[in-house]
Formats: sequence, C-alpha cells, structure tokens
Amino acid sequence: MHPAHQPLGTGDGQGGQRLRKSFHDELDQLRLQVELMGVKVDHNLERTRRVLLDGDPGAAAAAVACDDEIDAMNVSLTERCYDLLARENPVASDLRFVVSVLRILSELERIGDLALRVVKLNPERGLWAGHRATFDILVSMDDTAVAAYRDALRAWSAQDLHLATDLATRVRAMDMHYEHLMAELLRLVGPDAVRIATSTLIAGRSLERIADHSAIIGARLRYMLTGDPDHLTAEVR
Repeated sequence: MHPAHQPLGTGDGQGGQRLRKSFHDELDQLRLQVELMGVKVDHNLERTRRVLLDGDPGAAAAAVACDDEIDAMNVSLTERCYDLLARENPVASDLRFVVSVLRILSELERIGDLALRVVKLNPERGLWAGHRATFDILVSMDDTAVAAYRDALRAWSAQDLHLATDLATRVRAMDMHYEHLMAELLRLVGPDAVRIATSTLIAGRSLERIADHSAIIGARLRYMLTGDPDHLTAEVR
C-alpha cells in the first residue's frame, strides 16, 4: 500500500475496514492515473526534442492532439479529487495526498502547455540553427528540462523522497543556461536579429519554466511524504 496513505486503524469493524480499503484503492488508482497523465506530457516533451534536433514537421499536429488528451485528463482527475474530498473527508496523510495531487495535476497541465508552445515554434528552427551559439544553448536547455521532468515523474512513480529533493539542482543548472542564452542574444546582429531573439526567448523561457514546474512537483511530493510545510516554500518562484 502507498506509504502516503496508510489505513487509519482497524477498530471500526469489518464494514469500516472494507470502506477504508475501498478508499485507499481509489487513492492508488488516482496515483496511477496521475502517472499516466505524466507519461502523456512526456510524449510532448519528446516532441520538443525532435523539433529542436530534426525540425519534425509532424510534431505540432501530434502535440496538439496529445495536449487535448492531457487537458481532458486534468479535468477528469481534478473532479475525482474533489469528489474524494467531499465524499470521504480525508485527514492527515490521505488529505495531503489528495491536495498534493490537485497541485501536481496543475503542474503537469502547465508543463504540457509549455511543451506545446515550443513545438509550435517549429517554423523558427531554421533561424535558430543558423546561429550555433544560441541554438546549442537551447538544445542544452531542452536536455535539462526533459531530465528535470523525467526525474519528477520517476520520483512520483516511486514516491522517492531523495530524487524529489535532487530536482532543485536541475533548476540551478537551467538558470545558468538561461543567463548564457540572454548573453548570446545580446550579441545578435543582422536583419533577422529581432525575430530570432523573440522566438528564442519564448522557447528558452518555456524550457526554463518546465524545469521550474518539475521542481514544484518535487517540492509538493516532499510535502506529501513528510508533512513538512517548509517544502512548500519551493513552490514560490
């Protein structure tokens, strides 16, 4: 059984025990559904890599369809959480679990939106690739964003406190990449400089925010597992 929601006891008779088991089965199903939504988000993150590395012309249409599925899952799972809160009135670790799922769903949906934003910039890839310094930084930022997100997803799947804690280092690495990107953009000259800088900033900022939202998932998971509200301060960025 999931460590974040152990049964509250067995002194309420067999009927009460069956109800608690049913409730915790629902929580376990909810955890798995969040993981499935996370996998769909990962599919769109993979498309950002294909756009940057290969200029995949079919990535945008596939990403839009996938994002629609992500949005639908977010609505459905959010409604399920509110139903559990109203019907079961959970307390302690169970309450932390459901409330944390609500926040994590929001973060997953936002990461999906940011990935879609990068994919839709596919027509600009030719311009980016023509300026090797900024392009290489964007690729490094994408590597960092994808790694941060996948660490967050693995931490959620395994309920891994240490992996969730390590996500902060990904954010620091991303901040350094973003500073380097800004410095390179200031050096751009030529008739396409404004267009290149604008689209590159949109892509870079989106990738930076993906890492930020991944770290927030880690912070929320740490709170869920430990009950320590100090972890929630990492959600404010």
